[in-house]
Amino acid sequence: MKKILLFAFISIQCFSQKTENVFLITSDGLRWQDVFSGADSAIIFNKTFTPDSAESVNEFWAKTRQERREKFLPFIWKTVASQGQIYGNRWIGNFMDVDNIYRFSYPGYNELLTGFADVEINSNDKNYNKNVTVLEYLYNQPKFKGKVAAFSTWDVFPYIINDKRSGIPVNSGHELVEGKLSPKQELLNEIQQMAPHAKAERHDFITYFQAKEYVALNKPKVMFISFDDTDGFAHAGKYKEYLQSAHAFDKYLSDLWNYCQSQPQYKDKTTFIITTDHGRGDIVKSEWTSHGQRIRDAAQIWMAVIGPDTPAKGEVSTKQNLFQNQIAKTLAAFLGYNFENGKEIGKVIDGLR
Repeated sequence: MKKILLFAFISIQCFSQKTENVFLITSDGLRWQDVFSGADSAIIFNKTFTPDSAESVNEFWAKTRQERREKFLPFIWKTVASQGQIYGNRWIGNFMDVDNIYRFSYPGYNELLTGFADVEINSNDKNYNKNVTVLEYLYNQPKFKGKVAAFSTWDVFPYIINDKRSGIPVNSGHELVEGKLSPKQELLNEIQQMAPHAKAERHDFITYFQAKEYVALNKPKVMFISFDDTDGFAHAGKYKEYLQSAHAFDKYLSDLWNYCQSQPQYKDKTTFIITTDHGRGDIVKSEWTSHGQRIRDAAQIWMAVIGPDTPAKGEVSTKQNLFQNQIAKTLAAFLGYNFENGKEIGKVIDGLR
């Protein structure tokens, strides 16, 4: 009798799963401190990092932490906070960290996508990743063949995802969209070729609109989109531009979410996982512009999730420590799959579904 009840419970759980599509979206090096408190007074009023602060103060400053973060990231703090979950506020004891010791991009994205920290990945060099990502794993499932894609501002992602081995279409950096193009894709290619140089390989807005047009035309079931302007401007010590880039990132999230909710394939069937690849240093030491192995705070990250299977808990205050290596297996679990790649990988995050 107990076995029958257990089987019935499992069946109900599987039947009730609503997520059919997952979008994994990142903003490179976006600090958890800014996510949870909005503009940082120690930086926005610092003439070294914000020489002319009037515009930034007018756009992003407010007296309370809640007001500042809602002005800064309105989609995350109004839509996700009311319908989904947000992790990583260390001020209330909710910790999230990278597991890799290097605390920069390639090791971080490998951990994010493969579920484990590979000590052999210790540079941002364009070397093809020998590890199987969750994207490749899903792409090899019959249900997802031809339905997984990636768009990124940073041009190392074809190597991280290993597009040659996996077969996943990855559009990155200066690469134009090829094939039979829509009028929007042709225009975006032209803008990319003629626009002034970006801080990164290309402007994030081009990455976003190319990715959105790909979604409209091809209806992928698993989509990875990665933006880079936040990291580029932080490295340059330009806080105004960093804030504006993060604010634009939030707009892309809102626009894409609203688009998905307007489409029958995606409406109430799509989960967004939103996060970053690494943190940044301590402002007290003027290390907020940097990250890497020698900077402890660079291990500190955050995550937000919204979708039909995720209970609306808002800002999670549970005393716990989650890790970046748990995201890959969690992503697959949303789709009903148990991701394995021959390594000991992070466990599914409890409470997200």
